Amino acid sequence: MKFFIDTANLDQIREAQDLGVLDGVTTNPSLMAKEGITGKANIINHYKAICDIVDGDVSAEVIATDYENIIKEGMELAALHKKIVVKVPMIKDGVKAIKHFSSNGIRTNCTLVFSTGQALLAAKAGATYVSPFIGRLDDISTDGIGLIEDIRLVYDNYNFETQILAASIRHSTHILECARVGADVMTGPLSAILALLKHPLTDSGLAQFLADHAKAAGK
Repeated sequence: MKFFIDTANLDQIREAQDLGVLDGVTTNPSLMAKEGITGKANIINHYKAICDIVDGDVSAEVIATDYENIIKEGMELAALHKKIVVKVPMIKDGVKAIKHFSSNGIRTNCTLVFSTGQALLAAKAGATYVSPFIGRLDDISTDGIGLIEDIRLVYDNYNFETQILAASIRHSTHILECARVGADVMTGPLSAILALLKHPLTDSGLAQFLADHAKAAGK
């Protein structure tokens, strides 16, 4: 399973990259605003900075919701760097735009997906990634992991090449559950990735090893 980090914070992206497990980055207007990145020129420069840090794909989201402007914005974003994947909302004009992009060799990430039907349409249109938001589904007492399972079944039935990018990851358990049901990618905060490192037996075992070493060394 690929690990993406869902942020626009350059320090967190660098930390994940340095850890050696990062495969890509997802961003959106809300994450940009959280980092104080405003204005078209600053946003473009920020995307370029992210691409300079990571080795893998960087999802950059369009703001437009009509076909013509989705195409215009998407083409501009795709031209920024070869790592850019154009992030398009799951709406009627978004699906049409994904078909246009895929027919012209531009990679896409269909975002704000909350049903298997939406994921099926995205795959039919040729999306590179589809992003089901499992955390937001869990928030309304709906089974987010179950959605990943359903999409996996449908995609495998028809050999769709669209990758399932589990989004709205909230914690490390989400990551493990997505891995168990076959998500191709997960995207979440740095804290969820780092939490996978933690286990009390690792901590206590290391402490014991160090104590034994110190005793053997006469310290």
